[in-house]
Amino acid sequence: MSAFLGPLEADGRVPPRQQTRVAAFLVSAHGALARQFGLALPAKFDAAWQTELNAQFYRESEIVSLLMRATAWAPDLGLGPMAASWEMAWLPAPIEGIADHARAQAIHLATLAHAVHAGIRPAALLPTEAGANDPFVFALRRIEFESSRLLQAQILFLKGPDLVPFRDAVSAALERRHGEVRRLWREVLASIHVVVRE
Repeated sequence: MSAFLGPLEADGRVPPRQQTRVAAFLVSAHGALARQFGLALPAKFDAAWQTELNAQFYRESEIVSLLMRATAWAPDLGLGPMAASWEMAWLPAPIEGIADHARAQAIHLATLAHAVHAGIRPAALLPTEAGANDPFVFALRRIEFESSRLLQAQILFLKGPDLVPFRDAVSAALERRHGEVRRLWREVLASIHVVVRE
């Protein structure tokens, strides 16, 4: 086991099998966020915060598009069952103490996005000798850069005055999401012989 991706190929590229597993997980997570943001977008904006929702929808879509093109995909028969478990994990879960469906959906989406952007640090897995011209390396660095901005938006929403009466329920949902995302991410990395130290 190693703390980084590799051993790198002779040209400094991350091996295709590792690229495939990491990218498949990230495409699943960010794709789920893009789909859910897309469904949450109203046909017409009535409030300023909805413009941020629109921006996040396009950022998540951009991340998926970038990964699809930058990854050196390799055949991987083990991805089927893994992807099925990931997709199930991204589904909305009931939030105790919140009966308002629209509010619960917004909290679910914000907690999932927060967990994905805060809990997955793909560029931290790159060894220093990784090729700077490798599209996959560049994509992981770009994703981490975008995640910092998107994370700020989630924090502002989750700490907003509208959710003060539901603080305990939001905190519990956020903690649950973080634990789930960390567990799945560690499993993916362990499958390619990378161990994450927390």
